[in-house]
Amino acid sequence: MGRGASTAAAGATWPRASHGSFYGPARLGLSVRSPRSVRPVFLVRPARGAITRAAQPLSFAAPVLRPSPRAPRPLSLDTRTAFLLTLPPLFWAGNAVFARLLVGDVPPLQLSLLRWLLALAIFLPFAWRPLWEHRAVLRARWRDVALIGVLGVGLYNTLQYLAVQTSTAVNVTLIAASTPVFALVFGVLFFNEQARRAQWLGAALSIGGVLWVLLRGQPASIAQLSFVPGDLIMIAANVTWALYTWFLRKRRPDLPFAPFLAAQMLVGSLFVLPLALGEAAVGADIRWSGTVLLVLAYMALFPSIAAYYCWDRGVTRVGAVVPVHFANLTPLFAALLSTLVLGESPQPYHLIGLALIIGGIHVASRK
Repeated sequence: MGRGASTAAAGATWPRASHGSFYGPARLGLSVRSPRSVRPVFLVRPARGAITRAAQPLSFAAPVLRPSPRAPRPLSLDTRTAFLLTLPPLFWAGNAVFARLLVGDVPPLQLSLLRWLLALAIFLPFAWRPLWEHRAVLRARWRDVALIGVLGVGLYNTLQYLAVQTSTAVNVTLIAASTPVFALVFGVLFFNEQARRAQWLGAALSIGGVLWVLLRGQPASIAQLSFVPGDLIMIAANVTWALYTWFLRKRRPDLPFAPFLAAQMLVGSLFVLPLALGEAAVGADIRWSGTVLLVLAYMALFPSIAAYYCWDRGVTRVGAVVPVHFANLTPLFAALLSTLVLGESPQPYHLIGLALIIGGIHVASRK
């Protein structure tokens, strides 16, 4: 949310992408409405104002959003649009890298809380009026809003920050890049969706890439069950994001972008609050500095809000298919920023893992 859009995106009605959080909905071909706040869009177009169940097999690829009659037709990719679509993966990568930078200075639960409280404070002046106007829907659907907010803002981003305590930012973003695989599997197991053979083949390739990253390119490690805790925590974060994605599709309230995003920020912050207080109570204190303040400001503004605005503008201009490829830039930006900021250079196994993950997504996306 922790994971990054309005209904203006291609004029479509859709069910939100961390949260990015730091991660973009892009990899599922999503139009954005949340913090990593996303939901998958399927090839069957829902009726206006309603979320319907797809009658066709689950589409692992970025679907083609069909604009409403009043929406502008998607334009070809120009330099300005390419720039807009490059910013979100850069911001999401920065979120992981700077969270890694603050290890030892800001405990992860308190970092998650501060990020979303600051983001809410920045965003609320623009969202308070829509919140009031849609209070009836929020009150009637509060359980769904709470569930989605906890999964996308509360759990995903908190687990991500826990992951970078012991794992690298490159590993975290590579593992997060496999989220479409989790969404595919969950759709088949729990939401009665169907998958094609190519989708299972793509899923197997992507899972192979994740395993290669988990094993640090050393298959013998699997016999020793030698895994980095942060990598396993990021797998758990992927599970929460996949569930978040599906609940967005199945149970998203009919709300515009601003009040829905603000509500998720509020719910997620309330969920993390007692956890952060408990963390502080056991002696995990923040070591304040100018660097801490700058990173918190970055996290609140860029991956939490600006990334989703840029993504929305990009999807509006070129549709939902092209942006998927830009989302795959996130691990590459993370590798570059990790080298520059942290001195953690990418290793050969990262490149192999990235090739398998992205290759798997490409195979599964083919019709």
